[in-house]
Amino acid sequence: MRFSPKPLNLSDNIFIILRDLIHERTGLFYTSSKQNMLADKLSNRVFENGLDSFLDYYYLLKYDPKADEEWQQVINSLSVPETYFWREYDQIKVLIEVLIPQYLEKFYSLSYPCQPLRIWSAACSTGEEPLTIAIALNEAGWFERVPIEIWASDASSKAIDKAKMGLYRQYSFRNFPEALKRKYFTAEADGWRVSPEIHRRVHWSVNNLLKESEIQYLAQAHFVFCRNVFIYFSETSIRQTVNYFYERMFKPSYLFLSASESLLKLKTNFELEDIEGAFIYVKH
Repeated sequence: MRFSPKPLNLSDNIFIILRDLIHERTGLFYTSSKQNMLADKLSNRVFENGLDSFLDYYYLLKYDPKADEEWQQVINSLSVPETYFWREYDQIKVLIEVLIPQYLEKFYSLSYPCQPLRIWSAACSTGEEPLTIAIALNEAGWFERVPIEIWASDASSKAIDKAKMGLYRQYSFRNFPEALKRKYFTAEADGWRVSPEIHRRVHWSVNNLLKESEIQYLAQAHFVFCRNVFIYFSETSIRQTVNYFYERMFKPSYLFLSASESLLKLKTNFELEDIEGAFIYVKH
């Protein structure tokens, strides 16, 4: 590994072309105020590749035949793994107590009784969200009553590797009921390991939301959680992703965003509904 004696300079012009390339490939958008942040996050990647400048790194990402491998490292470097169990649980509670019962009553027994209900956590980071969903489903007894598939993906292979391990530190439990922690996790030297019964309920994969070929199967779902990722996307990237979701998702289906995210300015085909106090986007 090469080390720089001082921070690597990212000039304004190179920042713009590098930022736009990253935006095109990942959907992540860095404003001018985050120029230094981008430089800090990617400097090590420049040195790891034996390069001396961000311009050389830009050329590597854009033209090198092995650029795909480096793009995964870019995504790993830029990802923000900020998540925890039971985060914004009001939406999951509505899923468990309202939406699944309504869906089964109206459609399941009438049309495709053998088709599993599919839930996709589209930006699952290190796995706390889909595991929360699995635990909530198990607590409500849904796994015993109906076939359910839980798919969880993230663009960061580093995050998915951690999710596949199923081992979490105390910080991930800051909003988690202690009784459920004792029931579904086992203490180990390095943290708390989720029970195999719950962990194997989730299918893990590395997928970029901007690559339709990678998410076309996953987007065919009844319930999609895509929370706390659009806050890093541009409006163009959000619109592209949401429109593709709408094309692929079953009818009816439900899209869950975080409380800090909104599609109202984008005028998508989803309809925003207040369901038992939780705001959810619906495809009718």
